[in-house]
Amino acid sequence: MGQMGLSSFSFSMVSYIILVLGLIIGPLLCNGGKTSTFVRKVHITQGDQVGKAVIVSWVTVNEPGSSEVLYWSEISKHKKVAKGKVVTYTYFNYTSGYIHHCTIRNLKFNTKYYYVVGIGHTERMFWFFTPPEVGPDVPYTFGLIGDLGQTFDSNKTLTHYEMNPQKGQAVLFVGDLSYADNYPNHDNNRWDSWARFVERSVAYQPWIWTAGNHELDFAPEIGETKPFKPFSKRYHVPYKASGSTAPFWYSIKRASAYIIVLSSYSAYGKYTPQNAWIEEEFPKVNRSETPWLIVLMHSPWYNSYNYHYMEGETMRVMYEPLFVKYKVDMVFAGHVHAYERSERVSNVAYNIINGECMPVKDQSAPVYITIGDGGNIEGLANNMSEPQPAYSAYREASFGHAILDIKNRTHAYYSWHRNDDGYAVEADSLWFFNRQWYPKDESH
Repeated sequence: MGQMGLSSFSFSMVSYIILVLGLIIGPLLCNGGKTSTFVRKVHITQGDQVGKAVIVSWVTVNEPGSSEVLYWSEISKHKKVAKGKVVTYTYFNYTSGYIHHCTIRNLKFNTKYYYVVGIGHTERMFWFFTPPEVGPDVPYTFGLIGDLGQTFDSNKTLTHYEMNPQKGQAVLFVGDLSYADNYPNHDNNRWDSWARFVERSVAYQPWIWTAGNHELDFAPEIGETKPFKPFSKRYHVPYKASGSTAPFWYSIKRASAYIIVLSSYSAYGKYTPQNAWIEEEFPKVNRSETPWLIVLMHSPWYNSYNYHYMEGETMRVMYEPLFVKYKVDMVFAGHVHAYERSERVSNVAYNIINGECMPVKDQSAPVYITIGDGGNIEGLANNMSEPQPAYSAYREASFGHAILDIKNRTHAYYSWHRNDDGYAVEADSLWFFNRQWYPKDESH
C-alpha cells in the first residue's frame, strides 16, 4: 500500500512539474505560424479626364507598408513604379486601416496593364484595360449598378453582371455603396467588408463613383458632423481634372461618352459651387468628339414609386432646362430600390405663373432611368403610384443591373437584366438614338 501510494505521489508530482514547465516555457517555444498582412479592398477608377490615368486604392491593416504601385503593359513588360499617398480616419469608435491612393499616369489607350500592390509585403497582382482614345465613333460598353449593399441579392447582382455575355468594360455606379449607416453607430467595418465583396470586379475594371445618401454618414448624435467622411477618404475621383472644387461632382470622357456626375446631397442652388461648375461644364461638351452625353446622380427626378417621391424635385427645377438645352442623352439614378425607365419628357414649361405642371414628350430631353435595384439590405420598393403615369415607359420592382453598349455616334443599345432570369435575358431594352447626331423619336 505504501509503495503504491508513493508511486502515485511521484507520478502526480512529475505531472504537475511538467504542467508548470509547459505553462512557463510553452509560450516561449510555441510558434503558432504567421499572421497574415494580406492586402485587401483593392479598387480602381479613372484617374484623369480622358482615360490615360487610373487611381489605384487599397488598404493595409496593421502597418502602412508601401504606397507604391508596380505596373507594366502587356506589350512592353517594362516595369514602372508610381508613388501614392496613405490616409487614415476615425469614425466614432472605429479607426480605419491604412488607405492608399496611387494615380498611375501617362498610360497608353486601349492597352492591358498589370499592376502590383503591397510591394515588399503581401504582394497582389491585378490587371485592367485602358479605354480606347476618345473619339466620336468609338464603341464602348458600360455596366450600370446602383444601391448595391452587401446581401445575398447584392452578390447575385454582381455575379449576374460578371456573367452577362455582353461584357461591361467599366461600371457607372449611381451611389449607395456599403450601407454602413444602417448599422449601430454607422459601423465602418461594413465599409471594409463591402470593399472586399466588390474587389473581384472593381480591382479589374474602373467603377465611376457617384455619392448617394448612404455615403453621407452624417451623425451628430455620435459626434460625426463631417458629411461623406468615410466615402471621401476611401473613394478618390479625378474631380480636379474637370475644374470641380469637390469630389462629389465631376466629369470624365471615356471612349465616345462624356459622363457628368452630380451630387444630389450637396448644395446645388444658384450661388453654390456645384451650380457654378455645372453651368460652366455643359458648354465644354464637344459632341463632335464625345457624342454621348450621360449624367449620373443618385436621387431620381422622375419617379412613379411611393418611395422618395419628389425628393429630386428641387434639383430638377434647377437643372432640367440645362439637360434639355444641351440634349443630354440619358440620366441614370438610384435611390429608389426598383427599376424604371421614362419616356423622353421634360417639365421645363412650368412656372408658378402659368401653372403648366405636367411632363410632356420632348425629343430634346433625356431618358431617365432609375437603377437603384442592386440588392441592398432595405429590400425592394414595390409600392407604385397608380395609375402608371404617361412619362413612365417601364417599371418593375426586381433586383438587377443594366448594360449600355455604345455602337457609334448615332446608336447605342441598352438592356436591363433582372437577377431572376438567365444571364442573357433582357427584361427591358431600348435602342438609343443620339440626340445630337440622330435625333429620331424613340417612342415609335
